[in-house]
Amino acid sequence: MLAHHNIQPIYNHNSKILILGSFPSVKSREAQFFYHHPQNRFWKICALLYHHAPLLTIEDKKDFLLKHHIALWDVIQSCDIQGSSDSSIQNVKVNDITSLLKQTHIQYIYTNGKKAHQLYSQYCYPITGIKDICLPSTSPANAAYSLERLLDSWKIICQEEGKEVL
Repeated sequence: MLAHHNIQPIYNHNSKILILGSFPSVKSREAQFFYHHPQNRFWKICALLYHHAPLLTIEDKKDFLLKHHIALWDVIQSCDIQGSSDSSIQNVKVNDITSLLKQTHIQYIYTNGKKAHQLYSQYCYPITGIKDICLPSTSPANAAYSLERLLDSWKIICQEEGKEVL
């Protein structure tokens, strides 16, 4: 089933880090906001990494990202997808990552999961020339990674910025 990305990227001129997912889940598309599925651990990881109170509202989440110079988007603009399954993605049309890069000071690009990494490498890297760092997916489908194991992998974001890590 053809699905379109309906969430605007979050960034501003001061953004230094870009985190890219593959494509929003059904729950995220319904809410029109990133990582909206209650079992996705993205927002919990962010709060823990930066020693921040839980991020509960969309406004809190946007403010958090901008305060920490983090841009957030997805590789795919539209695709054929079954539900929220990355493995079913076909007929990909990518977002204009280059345009976002021109409007920011992005120094690091992280991909949230193997599918985002594969898509970025295939479609975006040849254009941007910026290698991404693939992080384990925060999706509930990635049950092999406990919260602690995810935190251990995701702390590289803070280390790159020279911030104190857990």
